[in-house]
Amino acid sequence: MARKGKDRNSIKKRRRLLILGTFSLTTIVFTTYTMGKYWVQIYDKKQERDKLSQELKKLKKKENTLRADANKMQDKEYIARYAREKYLYSRDGEFILRIP
Repeated sequence: MARKGKDRNSIKKRRRLLILGTFSLTTIVFTTYTMGKYWVQIYDKKQERDKLSQELKKLKKKENTLRADANKMQDKEYIARYAREKYLYSRDGEFILRIP
């Protein structure tokens, strides 16, 4: 009889360990999966942030160039020279020769 009691206790202990082990393993797998998923999202967001940061730098540089051009356009002499160069306008008595 004592042996049957030990066998029952042993079976109960194994069953308890199996249930606890399964629960622990499930929890560990779920936590690892969730953390991995969040790490991938964080990595993607960092890549996107870097890309947008570079684009912002380009846009700021372009903005500075456009502001400088806008300031230059306040000068009438610059406008006249720009029109002559860009649109081939000429002064009175001036000939324009276009060289390809």
